[in-house]
Amino acid sequence: MISKLNPQHLFTRNRVLPALLALSAFAAPAALLAQDAAPAAPAPQPTAAPSAPAAPIDPFPPANLKFFTATTPSTSTVDSFLKSIWGFDPNREWRVEGIQKTDSPGVAKIVVYVTSKAPNSKTQALTFFVMPDGKHAIADTMIDFGATPFADRAKLMRDRANGPSTGAADKTFDLVEFADLQCPHCKDAQATMKKLAADFPKAHIVFQLFPLVAVHPAAFEAAADGICIAKKSNDAFFTYAQAVYDTQEALTPDGATRTLAAAIAKAGQDPAAISACAALPATKDAVNANIKLAEEAGVEQTPTLIANGRPLPLNGIPYDTLKNMIYFQAKSDGIALDPPQPTLSTLGK
Repeated sequence: MISKLNPQHLFTRNRVLPALLALSAFAAPAALLAQDAAPAAPAPQPTAAPSAPAAPIDPFPPANLKFFTATTPSTSTVDSFLKSIWGFDPNREWRVEGIQKTDSPGVAKIVVYVTSKAPNSKTQALTFFVMPDGKHAIADTMIDFGATPFADRAKLMRDRANGPSTGAADKTFDLVEFADLQCPHCKDAQATMKKLAADFPKAHIVFQLFPLVAVHPAAFEAAADGICIAKKSNDAFFTYAQAVYDTQEALTPDGATRTLAAAIAKAGQDPAAISACAALPATKDAVNANIKLAEEAGVEQTPTLIANGRPLPLNGIPYDTLKNMIYFQAKSDGIALDPPQPTLSTLGK
């Protein structure tokens, strides 16, 4: 996973990104556990006597009104937000245990207890802070908040994600991949994208170039060539992109231009003409516009997939989990799809 951030900073963040930003697990790291002003973590609940019928055990203590001192957001809004984040997982349970005022006007501290229905699961306390605008929250980083936290980003993608595309022409169900042609993890992610295309035939799938120029010196040139090829042929772009991925190790300072020329030729295009197009100010402006779009969408690493506005890392999530999260987001947006089927590798496990 490659980021435009400082690599050491990214390493620190990525250990907590699954909590909210990656939106895959929401496991509570130590920095997010309940603090002094929050309700105490719940004690284990007693089990029923052996002779009595087994009754469902509530894993959470009753909510205490003294921990609800802020008027906004409402408990229902927090619940809707958490359902947007966690609803793909039927085993996850949670309860909002506190919505508190803070010393910063308009900033609310949210305390949530979360557990799993799996045997012997522990209850964890998670804390995050909702900003005065009601549309953003902070855990380890700033995230979108609200009953429909991904709606604004979904509109941004529909309006401005204009890269080469496959799948359905209609943008109602959008999968936008932000990728860097010199990024090894992006190369690996192409197999995942092919599986998603097969599993979601109704999706409009966009390849959005996001060259991370701070870490990949040849990425901008590769992206500029790609934009020029895409103007000629959508299919030729994907042939070119795969050819670049296949020869990434040759994208050295001395060999990058030659390697890209070979990829251009493999896509059936004239390297000299594409190179001339790539050198135009308008083409460079187009690459920079792609970078700006990624930044506005909050994309900080490649490869990142945005599924109807929901950001998901393409590496680090089991494929069936990724598929279920995409399906859940589509269903939440009113899109009728057949439920995802387990992949062959997970059947029987």
